[in-house]
Amino acid sequence: MQAVVMNARGGPEVLRPAALPDPEPGPGEVRVRVRAVALNHLDVWVRKGAASPELPLPHVLGSDVSGVVDAVGPGVEEDLTGREVVLNPGLSCGRCEACLAGRDNLCPEYRILGEHVWGGYAEYVVVPRANLLPKPENLSFEEAAAVPLVFLTAWQMVVDKLQVRPGEWLLVMAAGSGVGSAALQIGRLFGARVLAAAGSEEKLEQARALGAEATVNYREPGWHRRVRQLTGGGAHAVADHTGADFWEGVLKATRNGGRIALVGASSGYLAQTPLAHVFYRQLTIYGSTMGSKARLFEVLRHVEAGALRPVVGRVLPLAEAARGHELLEDRAVFGKVVLRVGG
Repeated sequence: MQAVVMNARGGPEVLRPAALPDPEPGPGEVRVRVRAVALNHLDVWVRKGAASPELPLPHVLGSDVSGVVDAVGPGVEEDLTGREVVLNPGLSCGRCEACLAGRDNLCPEYRILGEHVWGGYAEYVVVPRANLLPKPENLSFEEAAAVPLVFLTAWQMVVDKLQVRPGEWLLVMAAGSGVGSAALQIGRLFGARVLAAAGSEEKLEQARALGAEATVNYREPGWHRRVRQLTGGGAHAVADHTGADFWEGVLKATRNGGRIALVGASSGYLAQTPLAHVFYRQLTIYGSTMGSKARLFEVLRHVEAGALRPVVGRVLPLAEAARGHELLEDRAVFGKVVLRVGG
């Protein structure tokens, strides 16, 4: 099969086309003919070695996959062959207490497709049967690939952790990112008043078109004071993954008693935290990673009903994966960058 392989850690240039043996599904597994794979900042962190630095090389990235079931392993129903599917990127043991309680993203053996195991920058990928969901008929393969990781992540942030309520102000940092554009929509779905923060007027305009009630450019000095002014005292809830460069501003933009959900650190992990803002103002900070497998079923029902929609900003052929990484790092796209595979 044709694939794009990471043979070293470093810049986008370490991603190179290669021919690899076709993978074979084992017991309880399926092989999927990849039609589209969406990029995530997680791909960039793995490529650089900031995430999973001891990962064996070579490696195939790609967490978000849509495609067609091509072959099934022993114990898997034969009639799945030919089905159009979306892959859940979370892999877990399925037998521990966390998995059996429906909290599989807390499994001690939790792994993410494309980070810990080979992913979808290839013509074929093998996954457990439990990771298949039907592709919504109203989505193209490119749109379907833009759903799983970011909507799972945003759903756990906004719904499960922050528990936003109607009328509350939800500040969405980096609203032009895949996770940000998903969090914006989910916040609106649950009745929140969304304030979108991004680094350019073009992205802020697109966030308003997506339903943001107010916007702020977080590259302008004192942006957090503007948030407090617009919201009458600060955001009740914040969905953030912007990292060290913006962390102190995020704390200051949150009202007393507010909640922050943190799912990443795009600008760096080592952030200064003025502790008085946390204890004196009684802030709650939630760490959040992905979401349980079950949540993706709920997300896809809303997608199929038209209440949520993936935002695809750019589509490239698989061979241009390195260019896709450059676009992510330059923050040049509103929404998702997607690679088209074959077809």
